[in-house]
Amino acid sequence: MSVSGGFRMSIEGCDIWDRNPDVQWHVSAFQAPRNGADHTDQVRRLRELRARILYDNGRRPDFRDASGAHVDDQELDYGAWHFVARRHPNGPVLGYIRLSTPATGELFQSRAHLGELQYERLLAAEGAGIDETYEHSRLVVEHRARKLGLGAYLNAVAIGAAHHLGAKIMIGTSGTQDGQDQFHGRFGFHPVPGTRCYVERYTEEVVILLHRTSAGAGEYTDLVDRMRHRFPALTTGDLDAWTAPGLETYDAPAALAAAAVPDRDEWQPVLLEPIHAADHEALTGLLESGRVTAVHDTITTQLAELISCREPGRRYAGVELDQKIDEQLAGVQAWAYGSWVWYPWSGRLVHVLPREEFRLVRSDRNREKIQRPQQRRLLDRRIGIVGLSVGNSAAVTLALEGVGGAFRLADFDELSLSNMNRLRAGVHHLGVGKAVICARQMFEIDPYLDIEIITTGLTETSMTEFFHGNQTPIDLLVEECDTPYVKIAAREYARALGIPVVMDCNDRGMLDIERFDLEPDRPLLHGRIGDLRAADLPELTAQAKADLILAMVDAERISPELAAAFGEIGRTLSSWPQLASDVALGGALVTSAARRILLGAPCESGRFYIDLDTLIAPEYNTAAALDGVLT
Repeated sequence: MSVSGGFRMSIEGCDIWDRNPDVQWHVSAFQAPRNGADHTDQVRRLRELRARILYDNGRRPDFRDASGAHVDDQELDYGAWHFVARRHPNGPVLGYIRLSTPATGELFQSRAHLGELQYERLLAAEGAGIDETYEHSRLVVEHRARKLGLGAYLNAVAIGAAHHLGAKIMIGTSGTQDGQDQFHGRFGFHPVPGTRCYVERYTEEVVILLHRTSAGAGEYTDLVDRMRHRFPALTTGDLDAWTAPGLETYDAPAALAAAAVPDRDEWQPVLLEPIHAADHEALTGLLESGRVTAVHDTITTQLAELISCREPGRRYAGVELDQKIDEQLAGVQAWAYGSWVWYPWSGRLVHVLPREEFRLVRSDRNREKIQRPQQRRLLDRRIGIVGLSVGNSAAVTLALEGVGGAFRLADFDELSLSNMNRLRAGVHHLGVGKAVICARQMFEIDPYLDIEIITTGLTETSMTEFFHGNQTPIDLLVEECDTPYVKIAAREYARALGIPVVMDCNDRGMLDIERFDLEPDRPLLHGRIGDLRAADLPELTAQAKADLILAMVDAERISPELAAAFGEIGRTLSSWPQLASDVALGGALVTSAARRILLGAPCESGRFYIDLDTLIAPEYNTAAALDGVLT
């Protein structure tokens, strides 16, 4: 076929992989003849697709007429190449782009935008003839497929096709409101000076962009080159294939429908000591029930570690080690020694040392940094943690380090996929309460912990329960929630009870400490919110609440990235930007501060920054002088 003639229409699928290996796109192409009366239905459907996406819930009203129909009728469609993309060969169309050839050069949008004279001068300045100039336009992607790389792939397909067809330059108009022009710039397009102006139909400023094929395609040069070679494979097949029924729904296999739903509420392990008759019977019944999915028994290794921790100067092995283990067992069979821990949420049954011995071994390598008397003091303290996304890092680190033997956890929310950029959990935890997940993780570190959870979060009715529990108040509060009311109300309560508060803001390593145990009259949040009280919040306007949050975090000290994000939340960002590395650092900072406070070490009220962007700088490089010597 003559791909430059523009009369033969064809379509065929080609699987193209996104940079994300989990996303596969099936891209198809066809060229509508200049006089394509026989193909008006296909072109009509393409126009409706484009117009509906461009209308964008009323953002560009000119793409819907008075009757409510979506319209984007352009004569340019006939004679152009059309590319559509789906996730599956017969799935719904998720994206589209058009490539216009020199055959319809007199209709190019960029030509109309510039005017005939300026357009011809531009081509002459580039040394390109009309028959060497192509225009790509109407790149649209369904909302459900955005942010997955489809737009970049379609752009690469169209540019690769133009390269294959002999384009010397490519030209087009681009919007600027959401950075579309910068997106095209990544493909080697540059703006033509003096062409930026407001266009009513698009309700934004547009600019003419130019691309020289000889210069490559910017950061996408390799991808465009692959698409250039693949273009011929897209142009053979059945024209009507792109309108095939979509795979919108499917029947789940019977095995999926019959599969058991995991328990989302279990969070407490069951401890069984077989030396007691009742526990022995319960353990036997559990093993016979079929509920145990795995048995983990390393008690002999644990006993060997216990002996080594008690006598670090000796290295027992062989028969001598066996004798020491027998002495420790004192006539109890190994399988009956210590505790068997049943974790109902995973089906695992785990054999561990008795509590004191378990903790002696697990925390042995804390010594010299935290001595055993200090370890015992810390295990006697109760810590309350509210907000278990960022707070999860603090809770798990506290449990790992042995800072606190009892915990009260509060969060009303369930784990969502977007939480998993910073919260250590598996995909099997999606939909499970964050308090439940956190308690499970902590119990899997130390099954002997004392943990309570409040799955409603902190409210007026649950505040007393959180701070007092069963007549056992917390010794320290870790506050990591997003709600202004809770942040203030919890501090009011803590101050009244003389409970210190620690908070990490996971931005620039900011750690906030309020020693209400030492300063009962200290103003909340170091006076940054004035005399405002939790009871006043319902009366505040939305703007006043936004100003309050900025005051809480100290707007003048936040990172440039976070400052830039404020105006984008709800527009280009769904929520606050947060990184796992920042959250992990925050967990370490909270744990270090909590340990100091609970042990009576120096740790005063204040706000502190451990900003790695600042600290990992050339002037702090202690190996710089040595590096100079070595080189």
